[in-house]
Amino acid sequence: MKLKQLNEIVNGTVVVENNPDQEIAHIFSTDLMSDALALVDGGEDTMILTGLCNMQTLRTAEMLDINTIVFVRNKFPDEEMIAHAKKMHFNMYSTAYTMYETCGLLFKAGLKP
Repeated sequence: MKLKQLNEIVNGTVVVENNPDQEIAHIFSTDLMSDALALVDGGEDTMILTGLCNMQTLRTAEMLDINTIVFVRNKFPDEEMIAHAKKMHFNMYSTAYTMYETCGLLFKAGLKP
């Protein structure tokens, strides 16, 4: 699924978008970045879905070679996070849906764990 389609499904707000045509096949949802580090293989076809909106999330994604993050529950990154995301060519979105709702919508649309 392309990022622009994903963002439409979750009725998201674009925070930073470097490649709206990037393909995403896998999603990992967590607020515990230690779980992401332990359980995620990573790669550009994977995204992180989280309510943790701080620099730790960006650094974790960077270590896993993941360049797409969707923040749930109307979380919105601060200017420092946005500047870092732009520098690292990340894609970041925000949605009003809860993590549970967002996971359900994206699973129904074909994304895999």
